Amino acid sequence: MYISVPRRGATVALACTALAAVSGCGASGAGGGEPAGGGKVAGVTVTRDAALHDALPEQVRKAGAVRVATDVPYPPFAMFAAEGKSELTGLDYDLGQALGAKLGVRFAFTPTKFDGIVPALQAGKFDAAMSALTDNKERQKVVDFVDYSRSGSGILVAEGNPAKISTLDGLCGRKVGVQAATNQHKLLEAHQATCRAAGRQAADIQTFPKDSDAQLALRSGKVIAEVVTKPAAGWSAKTADGGKAFDLAEDPGAPAGYGASPNGIAVDRRLPQLTDAIQRALQALIDDGTLTKICDKYGVASIAVKEATKNAAVD
Repeated sequence: MYISVPRRGATVALACTALAAVSGCGASGAGGGEPAGGGKVAGVTVTRDAALHDALPEQVRKAGAVRVATDVPYPPFAMFAAEGKSELTGLDYDLGQALGAKLGVRFAFTPTKFDGIVPALQAGKFDAAMSALTDNKERQKVVDFVDYSRSGSGILVAEGNPAKISTLDGLCGRKVGVQAATNQHKLLEAHQATCRAAGRQAADIQTFPKDSDAQLALRSGKVIAEVVTKPAAGWSAKTADGGKAFDLAEDPGAPAGYGASPNGIAVDRRLPQLTDAIQRALQALIDDGTLTKICDKYGVASIAVKEATKNAAVD
């Protein structure tokens, strides 16, 4: 999924921070979701569009729900609202509730193991999947995508950014943490040549078996930054110690992160009407600012797209 980082191309181990469920959230599974007449998501009231509802496939209208697969937990995209509870929250979940409210049906989320999501769509067990899935041409052979974000790698720094890091170049000659064997690790290794070409020392890359270990090194000052997926960095900056432990270094030249690629809602290719309806509903949520507000709730407003594209993979 995300991260040129295709999702799961870099494994990110993150603690699932308990979070209050959005207003109107039901339980996960077939019974969950916003009321079909509309609802409030991330502080925004979303109203039902009758024309979009009528554009849905007949089977979806009759069921009153879109069956959605998601991989949980995968912060900040999908998480359990509280430990031991089935209610869901997260960026993808909130977006699903907003889309459902706009379309006049429920987006009923069911936790599904990541590597089983696409096969389950092919088997007709679900209508769609929302799990920070990277839109790529290989997956397009079996599903269609409606793209709602672009995300890549980001830089997490200590609160207040004492080292004044804003770009990858700022990491040259400095100790930087990263989880081993990830796309972020490859990104740092590839950037070493850029450091040397500029007459600077290469970064002192400190690798760790888990993201949480790299984050601990940043907390203790053993490294001055950690390179991690941008959504994960934004979520950590927003939630760790109540938002007082870390900051997200924003590079204006890479607002969605380094090596950003599109993330999409995967839809069963046998349901083209559903794909089109979701695309139109998403564009409405982009135009009224709802998508950006949902992304901002999870610390990553910059990954929201400005146009709801279909199958926009470049690889």
